[in-house]
Amino acid sequence: MNEIWIVDFGSQYTQLITRIYRELNFKSLILTVEDAVERLKNQKPNFIVLSGGPQSVFEDKFDYSVFFNTHIPILGICYGMQLISQYFGGKVEKGVQGEYGKSLVIPKNDFPFNQFTAWMSHSDHVSEVPKDFQVILESENGLIAGIHHPEKKIWGVQFHPEVIHTEKGTELLHYFAKQANVAETWQEDDMLGECLNSLIDLSNEKVLCAFSGGVDSLVAASLVHKKFPQSIYCFFVDHGLLRPQDYNHIEILQNESDLNIEVINAKDLFLDKLQGVSDPEKKRKIIGNTFIEVFDEKVKEYEKTHGFKFSYLLQGTLYPDVIESTSPHKKDGKSVTIKSHHNVGGLPEKMDLKLLEPLRFLFKDEVRKIGALLDLKKTWLNRHPFPGPGLGIRILGEIDNTKINQVQLSDQIMYEELINYNYYNKCWQSLTVHLPIKTVGVKGDGRAYEEVICVRIIESRDGMTATWSHIPYELLDKISSRITNEVPGITRVVYDVTSKPPGTIEWE
Repeated sequence: MNEIWIVDFGSQYTQLITRIYRELNFKSLILTVEDAVERLKNQKPNFIVLSGGPQSVFEDKFDYSVFFNTHIPILGICYGMQLISQYFGGKVEKGVQGEYGKSLVIPKNDFPFNQFTAWMSHSDHVSEVPKDFQVILESENGLIAGIHHPEKKIWGVQFHPEVIHTEKGTELLHYFAKQANVAETWQEDDMLGECLNSLIDLSNEKVLCAFSGGVDSLVAASLVHKKFPQSIYCFFVDHGLLRPQDYNHIEILQNESDLNIEVINAKDLFLDKLQGVSDPEKKRKIIGNTFIEVFDEKVKEYEKTHGFKFSYLLQGTLYPDVIESTSPHKKDGKSVTIKSHHNVGGLPEKMDLKLLEPLRFLFKDEVRKIGALLDLKKTWLNRHPFPGPGLGIRILGEIDNTKINQVQLSDQIMYEELINYNYYNKCWQSLTVHLPIKTVGVKGDGRAYEEVICVRIIESRDGMTATWSHIPYELLDKISSRITNEVPGITRVVYDVTSKPPGTIEWE
């Protein structure tokens, strides 16, 4: 099995490790501790990476001997290095003062790299290396930053090579994989082949697709349609929390794609259930549960009118959705789930449908590459991400028709100006948010006391990390001017200059 397993201990950077390895053409996947232990009973990867994590080795009572008794090469990152040291008899000291941020790292014992700057993030640290291990890296503060067991092919680093702040981080990860004799077999064509091969025989089955028209659901539906064109039925649920561009896009797909797309008008149902709800997690769960209700009704309707049953629900779930919604230790997980995701978590038993998620191990840019291999139009694949809950999480606080209209209009203005300025494809995602505050302004000759729209435009590669876009001032000025002049009830526009982390892309 020529692949790399990345065992996730809850680091916010874990997903970046697999991203880099895939870019280096190594096949890799992220596993929870529980999943990795279970798989090791019957499978053996070429290389195991133990990620960093927020916990302390002094509090973690899990038995990790299964990883160290396999004779498989291992790299431990931060927390992973401390686990290695503790298991093999080294000394890990509880930190009094942590080491965070950039630090100069100096190679030792002929480690084949020049000194470089690395991103440190730890409190506990290895003070004595285990027997038969050697120090290969040391921080400028004199702390052990890297260890190696030459015979066992086990390495540990006390910094994050996967983040952009670490110089030569990609080269380091490549070096460790090559030392572990992992072959470079991951290619774009292989991704498409693996996704198609992951689909079970659906020739005699009926598949209901939860279709949003976004890149993820479009590619997922096109994958199934390519192999089983008679099996898939796409249902687009209009929950009343869409943007003008979304309605236009669905019409285009109905006319120009090969997919069978049916629009379900469920605006009143969703808005009734959301009335008076302000908590963002409650809004997400209500929207997710209502989607299930709508699909459940559609299943029953088709049983009566078409005489067949759906067996599967197809969703465009991606790897970031799974990662952000899963605890690394599953039942005993110590990490914090960042947010609920409407695509993750399974289906109610009453639906009697099995979940089909052919993209769940891919990132957004990888999905776009597969879409290109499926000959989908570039304009369809380059659309900005739009969350399943829609404008429901872009209206802070309670939702009503007035606020929906304000966000729809402001988003459309921003969209039009980004297109006009040829800036839409230069950014990863753009959105407007309704803020639950009022501010004094002047309109005409009179005083106005109206509401605020926040514009958020970010740049990213996969949505896991992001930086705010340094949008040209004249473009920002045009967007702001149009919103305050054309959107009723909006007096002020602000621009969000928060990166991820610490912020998330969406406000809720």
